[in-house]
Amino acid sequence: MASGKKGARRQGATLVFIDESGFSQRPSVRRTWAPCGQTPTVEDHVNWQRLAAIGGIGWRPGQSPTRLFLSLHRGSVKQPQIVAYLRSLRQHIRGPVVVVWDNLAAHRGQEVREYAARNASWLRLEFLPPYAPELNPVEQIWANFDAQELANYTADDLDQLAGQIERSKRRLRRADHGLMFIKHCRLISDQELKRIM
Repeated sequence: MASGKKGARRQGATLVFIDESGFSQRPSVRRTWAPCGQTPTVEDHVNWQRLAAIGGIGWRPGQSPTRLFLSLHRGSVKQPQIVAYLRSLRQHIRGPVVVVWDNLAAHRGQEVREYAARNASWLRLEFLPPYAPELNPVEQIWANFDAQELANYTADDLDQLAGQIERSKRRLRRADHGLMFIKHCRLISDQELKRIM
């Protein structure tokens, strides 16, 4: 990863860490406070639906602000959704982009490979080692959502769930947690973090 980071810095490229997750109407049950003797209850839906999410943290090595990119979909994430997400990155990021993600089958599919080949002038794909979610800072986004706004939250429908996820996204963007997530994955040292903040 260090050599990739140095190469991105030399090229003035933006590293974009990408990961997918799913959210459902079923709540992430967490401990909470309640008056003594009054056990809190969380109502749940018997039939629940899911939203799929593609999330990304964009960062230029050596610079401070990060950018959070999030796209929600009904159903699972497949190659067309991945290509649409990459296409939207181009609208939001100037200059070269290095995408860092896991070996999900949709990331290695023909449609994605063809899109990357057609856009090789600005887009490069790099893969994380297998079974290494601890190297992807986007995993911290999902954990943060589950621990904050989505903890003990039961949505009546997918629109309500999407609204709650959007609130989580706005909170993370305001506070720019991206660098802390990158540091948590040990992709940036304490010294480098102090220098750029």
